[in-house]
Amino acid sequence: MTGPALGTALTELVGVRHPLVQTGMGWVAGPRLVSATADAGALGILASATMTVAGLRAAVREVKSRTDAPFGVNLRADAGDAAERVRIIVDEGVKVASFALAPSRELIARLKDAGVVVIPSVGARRHAEKVAEWGVDAVVVQGAEGGGHTGAVATSVLLPQVVDAVDIPVIAAGGFHDGRGLVAALAYGAAGIAMGTRFLLTSDSTVPDAVKARYLAATVQDVTVTSEVDGLPHRMLRSELVDALERSGRAASLWRAVRHAAAFRHETGMTWAAMVRDGLAMKHGRQLTWSQVLLAANTPMLLRAAMVDGRTDLGVMASGQVAGVIHDLPSCAELVDRIMAEAHATLDRLPRSA
Repeated sequence: MTGPALGTALTELVGVRHPLVQTGMGWVAGPRLVSATADAGALGILASATMTVAGLRAAVREVKSRTDAPFGVNLRADAGDAAERVRIIVDEGVKVASFALAPSRELIARLKDAGVVVIPSVGARRHAEKVAEWGVDAVVVQGAEGGGHTGAVATSVLLPQVVDAVDIPVIAAGGFHDGRGLVAALAYGAAGIAMGTRFLLTSDSTVPDAVKARYLAATVQDVTVTSEVDGLPHRMLRSELVDALERSGRAASLWRAVRHAAAFRHETGMTWAAMVRDGLAMKHGRQLTWSQVLLAANTPMLLRAAMVDGRTDLGVMASGQVAGVIHDLPSCAELVDRIMAEAHATLDRLPRSA
């Protein structure tokens, strides 16, 4: 390990050495990446939304076979089988449950009663206030720079709002990739930083080399936000598919959605009824067409095409804006050591009062 540990409320809460979190990216955050992150002293989060229930249990056990360090599992709170997945987390003794959407009071209570640390992600101050009131242990707050589904408020504006609004540890996400960013987040009052794209671009990531090359070649201008994939603002690399979706009419979009829905159903064993139920949950409160609902329900297949199959022409590549400033593929251990060394060097350079 490089330099002394940098203890924060996050490291105390989850028992890791460094205040760094690897986010639960679908098809990316599997056992190899999570265990490598955990062994490096950061918090690795296993992505479960793209796994079957049985696959999740197997993945959790594989991580446990690879490392004794704490790790977490990311869940979709609106999934029909969320309770089954929570049962696995509790049964297997997973340290952290993270959520892309706010979990219910009941799920929070069940996890906390079992000693699991609950950390949902939020994109607005009011959402942080709500889940804090419901009893979560910490929140990840993602600004507009972050990859995947994202909001419109920059991290530098959103983060201090949330820090001032809640009395639980806040983890900053969106735009972070180095030790200087960690220090900046700590200065805003965060307890650590969460990174997706930076951990995706490591040698421990299972993403195909050709896809990693696309990320490394991207400039900041090559990372775009589009609502054409699933009706919600989604930050990703510009690609052939993104261009096609933005040019497509409604009929073409619906046909593409149906084809991908069928593929997702085959991959996961999910029934059409379950897909419709999840789609309705996504549609609730949003002005989405049915083609967008179908795409939202099976966006994981669009991600799989790129992140697993290497088909950058047929898939989407969720990405934070930081892809435009990342140019190498260190191991997780090298990355974490480098970030912490940069953080300590940055702190040493700051002027101190007499």
